[in-house]
Amino acid sequence: MAEPPAEDRPAYPPIADHGLVGDLRTCALVDVHGTIDWFCAPRFDSPSVFGALLDPDAGSWRIEPVGETTATHQFYLPDTNILITRFHTEGGVAEVHDFMPVLRSDDPHHRQRVVRRVGAVRGTTRLRMVLTARPDYGRAGVEVTEVEGGLLLTGDGVRLGLSATTDLTIEDGTVSAEVEVSTGDHLLFALEVLEEGAVADAGEDLDTDELFERTSAFWRGWLSQSTYVGRWREMVNRSALTLKLLTHEPSGAIIAAPTTSLPEEVGGSRNWDYRYVWIRDAAFSLYALLKLGFTDEAARFMAWLSERMGEDADVDDDLGPLRVAYDIDGEVPEEHELDHLRGYRDSVPVRVGNAATGQLQLDIYGELFDSVYLFNKYGPGISHDAWADLTRLLAWVMDNWDRADAGMWEVRGDTQKHTVSRLMCWVAVERMMRTARQRGLPGELARWAEVRDEIYRRIMDDCWDAELGAFVAHEGATTVDASVLLMPMVKLLAPNDPRFLSTLAVVEERLVSDTLVFRYEPELTDDGVGGGEGTFSMCSFWYVEALTRAGRLDEARLALEKMFTYANHLGLYGEQVGLTGEQLGNFPQAFTHLSLISAATNLDEALG
Repeated sequence: MAEPPAEDRPAYPPIADHGLVGDLRTCALVDVHGTIDWFCAPRFDSPSVFGALLDPDAGSWRIEPVGETTATHQFYLPDTNILITRFHTEGGVAEVHDFMPVLRSDDPHHRQRVVRRVGAVRGTTRLRMVLTARPDYGRAGVEVTEVEGGLLLTGDGVRLGLSATTDLTIEDGTVSAEVEVSTGDHLLFALEVLEEGAVADAGEDLDTDELFERTSAFWRGWLSQSTYVGRWREMVNRSALTLKLLTHEPSGAIIAAPTTSLPEEVGGSRNWDYRYVWIRDAAFSLYALLKLGFTDEAARFMAWLSERMGEDADVDDDLGPLRVAYDIDGEVPEEHELDHLRGYRDSVPVRVGNAATGQLQLDIYGELFDSVYLFNKYGPGISHDAWADLTRLLAWVMDNWDRADAGMWEVRGDTQKHTVSRLMCWVAVERMMRTARQRGLPGELARWAEVRDEIYRRIMDDCWDAELGAFVAHEGATTVDASVLLMPMVKLLAPNDPRFLSTLAVVEERLVSDTLVFRYEPELTDDGVGGGEGTFSMCSFWYVEALTRAGRLDEARLALEKMFTYANHLGLYGEQVGLTGEQLGNFPQAFTHLSLISAATNLDEALG
């Protein structure tokens, strides 16, 4: 059985009550009460070792005061991904510093560790540490044995080493300690993911200060490459650091979010696994990173993407040459349910994998080609082989752009001829033409122009509702969705085009609640799932950018500042915002942070 939660800690803390630490291979979520309740090892998409976020019995690692806590605070060491949780008690103030050491880029000797450094700031505080590992999404326990250097935890393919600078107690597979710290005292707990046959270092042999300082230097050194010096530097920097945490350094992959099945509606079934590489999300991430000057991450992702384009050269089926999402290795993750887990606040099902990989979503090609165009423009450029693969992909797009698909929002109901799919197919062709002209690369430009223009006319004729005065969600629809806000961003229309301004007005009337934006009209749209959801934070930042491009700068600035108030205490965002302002969906969400970067940087440029 799992240990009962601390008196001050609810069984399911709010999604927003979490910070993220990681080592560019996986990550851990730490709540404001000092509990790690989500940790997958050794990769983002591995089964969880600590899964209390989805079920209190699925494992956690708690460090908490014994007795009453008067207040807790959580913040990042500035310009790093080192998380500090501070406890205020009647006897004093204590801190827990959580981080996963990253000592240098591409470290061939990297060791995967979660380090928890405990110290007393003032007075005296008694603290309790309880570690309950439950591998395989809580389905397995661990055997704990004493070894030289600490403890060895083994179970169901997991091998972990726990070292500490204090005595540890073992009972029924749970490891605990209770210590008293006074001003200046420091303790160390380190959990290492081990290879077969390896053991952890003894706690006294670990130089915690060196790990802390070198990890801090790594993050600050990385962030110093950013070219952004605008008005919202703190929020943009935190978003950049978060996107970096969601990159898998060994492969170059960029995942959409580090969690699975955090609900879009508490108690509902809109619970998805986002621990994979969405072509769409990663392509937008590429844009955001390039916008800030991080060309190395862009080059690494382009290398990962090039492998996907090349290996699927012979695929010939209804889904096309690319899938919507891949795992880190480039495999297609199949969706299944974990019936043994209660789900976050009893929101079921809990899913692993994602069935969206079996959908046709034509817009991914536009996002892909746009990111390649930007990488070719601002990065070192694409290779001959990559160009050949892109040309092949474009030929497929030109033959298939007129098909009905699931659209950007991955509806699980009937397919439609979505406006955003047409829009992004237009982008795919147009960006290939730009790239060919910039580099003098070979291509059937006359044929490409013919298809580009045909798609353009289709959007203008069949996706425009003159009576409504707006571009609709799909051909034949009378509803709108927020993806039409992308039109001036991808340069299909000028931002002062009467059709776009009219569409923006309809979006404001039907989808905007104050500054929060729904992705589509929920009561009038059957997405095949059922239930409700919150406003989509990415769309809210798109709205800021649309206002900016339309010249409504005062409104854009107010909308951006309001969106900042929906961030959690650390500047992190999930996928959606609920009716009362709560974070919903997987957390933190790359899509939200990259759209924040785009909105803030473009508004900065417009304000001068």
